[in-house]
Amino acid sequence: MLIELRLRNVAVIDAVTLPLAEGLNVLTGETGAGKSLIVGALGMLLGERAASDRVRAGSEKATVEGVFDVKRGAGVRAALDARGIEADDELLVLKREIGSNGRSRAWINGSTVTAAVLAEIGALLVSVHGQHDSRQLLESEHQRETLDAFVGAEVERARVLDAHGQRAALWARERELETRRHDAERRADYLRFVVREIEEARPVAGEDDVLEADIRRLSHAGELRNLAVQAATAINGDDGAALARLGVVRRALTALGRIDPDTERWQGTFDGAVYSLDELSRELEGYAEQIDADPARLRKLESRRDVLLGLTRKYGPTLVDVIAMGEQARSELDLVDGGALDLRAIRDARAGAEGALNEAAATLTHRRASGAKQLAASVAALLPELGMPDGRFDVVLNALDVIGEGGAESVQFLAALNAGSELRPLARIASGGELARVMLALSTVLARLQQVPTLVFDEVDAGIGGAVAWEVGALMRRVAGHHQVLAISHLAQIAARAHHHVVVRKGAVGTVTTADTTVLLDEARVVEIARMLGGDPDREVSRAHARELLERGRVDVQTDVAAPSKRGTAQRRGKPE
Repeated sequence: MLIELRLRNVAVIDAVTLPLAEGLNVLTGETGAGKSLIVGALGMLLGERAASDRVRAGSEKATVEGVFDVKRGAGVRAALDARGIEADDELLVLKREIGSNGRSRAWINGSTVTAAVLAEIGALLVSVHGQHDSRQLLESEHQRETLDAFVGAEVERARVLDAHGQRAALWARERELETRRHDAERRADYLRFVVREIEEARPVAGEDDVLEADIRRLSHAGELRNLAVQAATAINGDDGAALARLGVVRRALTALGRIDPDTERWQGTFDGAVYSLDELSRELEGYAEQIDADPARLRKLESRRDVLLGLTRKYGPTLVDVIAMGEQARSELDLVDGGALDLRAIRDARAGAEGALNEAAATLTHRRASGAKQLAASVAALLPELGMPDGRFDVVLNALDVIGEGGAESVQFLAALNAGSELRPLARIASGGELARVMLALSTVLARLQQVPTLVFDEVDAGIGGAVAWEVGALMRRVAGHHQVLAISHLAQIAARAHHHVVVRKGAVGTVTTADTTVLLDEARVVEIARMLGGDPDREVSRAHARELLERGRVDVQTDVAAPSKRGTAQRRGKPE
């Protein structure tokens, strides 16, 4: 259970420590005092999205920290161990930090974790029920999820979702293949022409560049030969050629070496230059001998170039594109020739997926059908305690034309909350207060099945009062027999039934607004109950009314506060309260 919630620099809160206890904890305070801030901070601690506007003005960061007693939390410790997080046998500390720059960090027992991991662990510790849940209760999908939670159909629903996804994927593949095959059949003649034209030409990537080079040499064969001979002759042709004239240089270098030995290194440079010129001369001569004007070969190469140019104009701009076009056309033609076999294989697979989906959906439907009556009876049994003595509740399964990812049926909650009324969908019959009570009844029924140790009810008592509020408090306190309950409420009738009462007050420190919490005991609690009743806390008559309400609640509290954990254990084992 949640022992302590610590907030620092959260909105108008400077520093607040909220101590909690076993049983029913009630958080009260004037409207705008900061109760919603505390619930919002708890949500951040449980992994909800954290925005920088939650940081107190002038502060660099906001911090939320929760201390949990996990002595009976074997499942939580196992989840921590699976994620490599050190788990204490008794205490667990969750911490979330939100910077003014919007960055967020989280820790579990001092180990850094992601917000996702924080949310996963938080979901095992706390379940929050708020006014928004009442609005969601009108949605068919939420009603279906509520029934699934009641019957514990998570595994069956996951199987349906997986089978539906497989069928959808095969449907998509089948439609895609059919479309492509249809397009290929429509273009078959053109595709065959493309394949034939490209395959007959057999283009090779880079072939066009080689052709251009060969054609250029053959087109200028005479000029190339003359230039090569001219260069070779100038190097090593007659007495006036370059190599012959270098004899003067050789003799001069030899004389220099005899006089100054340091100049002998130039001889090596000179010899290398002479060798290079000689080698160049031989290569030029060989090149000139190889150059041969071959008009027939030139025409052949030019014809090949024209073929490739024609292909690149149609399917280019490069030969690589031409080759790719041929492969694509061949692939599309294969769809025409072999697509029927592929389609048959996909359809067989889809039929198998369809069968698996039908089987999974039937199993889920059976589980829902068996639990619908139980859920309806359980909720209906609580309606009289919530001020609706003639209230009736039913859960109806409506078959869908096509199995969806949520199963083969929608789920609809029907209710008749007044005498003589017909069962109708909740959205058509429930006022805000009635809807809140139905949601509370559902939450109570589901709480008996949940392993989450702490339940938070955030102003789910909106729109009710008087005797009904007293019964709502009784119901919350009964839930607190097997769960720790934190109720944020404006109703004195609920606060009077609490085992532990905390008030939130807003004040000012200098020119800065802040909020703080106080655990109420004895006369301080009388004053707060008197305020909640709408009386003047300074008048004895108001306090007497508050004491009477507290005394009435204290009688009930004394009957079950002694061993709430034992009652919780009995409830979890299926024993009656």
